Amino acid sequence: MLQNRFATLITLVLALMFISTPAFSFFDNKFEKEVKKETGAVKLVREVQRGGYDIVTTAELKKWQDDGKKMVIVDTMPFESSYKKAHVPTAAQFLFPIPDMNSWDDKETAGKSQADYEKLLGADKEKTIVVYCGFVKCTRSHNGAVWAKKMGYKNVYRYTGGIFAWMGADFEIEKAE
Repeated sequence: MLQNRFATLITLVLALMFISTPAFSFFDNKFEKEVKKETGAVKLVREVQRGGYDIVTTAELKKWQDDGKKMVIVDTMPFESSYKKAHVPTAAQFLFPIPDMNSWDDKETAGKSQADYEKLLGADKEKTIVVYCGFVKCTRSHNGAVWAKKMGYKNVYRYTGGIFAWMGADFEIEKAE
């Protein structure tokens, strides 16, 4: 009899632990995740404010392409192999470092100069420029957008979702040989 009660008590305690632990850890994770989202969102907003450019979503960029909008799209993925594997259609690659570039350093841009970047963007300072990297946290797109603004381009956008969001939306990608 005592063994049955003890077994029942152990079973009840184990069941309560099993039921309650996931619930508490779910709420803890949910709240922790929200803090991380907030941190990322605030970082992005502050970069945009500091950079003086605008942002464009995956759906908006796709619509611009479908509508035939004239624009230059710049892929800032860190390796040529990344660009070759997958990039937004019509995008050209230009390497930017992750840390903010306060002054242009050719060593940080795979030997490319500011004049090379301007040549890629074109002479029309009113043309729409869209700069992206891999994903929201990547700041290479921020650097590319900031430099376009510094060079006098008026309609500069950072595509924050980057190639990961593009592929996540199941939009067509281009590959390079």
